[in-house]
Amino acid sequence: MTKIRLISWNVNGIRAIHKKGFLDWFNEEKADIVNLQETKAKIEQLPKKLINVPGYTSYFHSAERGGYSGVATYTSIEPNEVINGMGIEKFDIEGRLIRLDFDDFTLLNIYYPNGGRDEERLQYKLDFYDAFLDYANDLRDQGKNLVICGDLNTAHKEIDLARPKQNEDVSGFLPIEREWVSKFLDNGYVDTFRMLHENEKEKYTWWSYRTRARERNVGWRLDYFFVNEEFKDNVRASYIISEVMGSDHCPIALEIEI
Repeated sequence: MTKIRLISWNVNGIRAIHKKGFLDWFNEEKADIVNLQETKAKIEQLPKKLINVPGYTSYFHSAERGGYSGVATYTSIEPNEVINGMGIEKFDIEGRLIRLDFDDFTLLNIYYPNGGRDEERLQYKLDFYDAFLDYANDLRDQGKNLVICGDLNTAHKEIDLARPKQNEDVSGFLPIEREWVSKFLDNGYVDTFRMLHENEKEKYTWWSYRTRARERNVGWRLDYFFVNEEFKDNVRASYIISEVMGSDHCPIALEIEI
């Protein structure tokens, strides 16, 4: 059996996090695969040391719009295939998904849309959710095991944010968004953190910059590692690395055995 450790982190700008010692953290972690969301950069804007990290191959899917969205995956395990996007132009132009196929599983690194700006963006987010569920189910129908990570931009249950009652009308905790997460799980996917930490409270991955929320741990759990039901016995650990600073999100980790 081989152990694989994966990290997922919404860095809120890869160039900004680079200036805060990202590569030092990266090299100390020694994860097998590191997934980043909200990179906010095109590859040609990045210094070479951020692209060519010794021991890793990096893959980037950037938004067409500058300084916006984007995902990146660094892997020390050679993938069999790498695909950017779901094949749906209105989502793929925002650089929201990288797929890496390995021998034993398919990894999906995703920056799900934020629906907070207006009704149009909320609908875009819900459309993305539905398209993604179809996409994931198609991969499972092909016999693939899935590891899905990223910033979901929704807290699923009241336990997943500090102030649920005050946020019932806020995107990220709207009933319609939460219902989709329940539907996704009902389709045979597992929230690995809750699988192993079912009732653990005050475990968050995002804190607002505006209100010094992190100091008070007034947060939301917006970042997830999911696997399909058939793969859940391969999960060994799933946890939040809340002490790591540099973004309004913190990293999360998944350990699997194959």
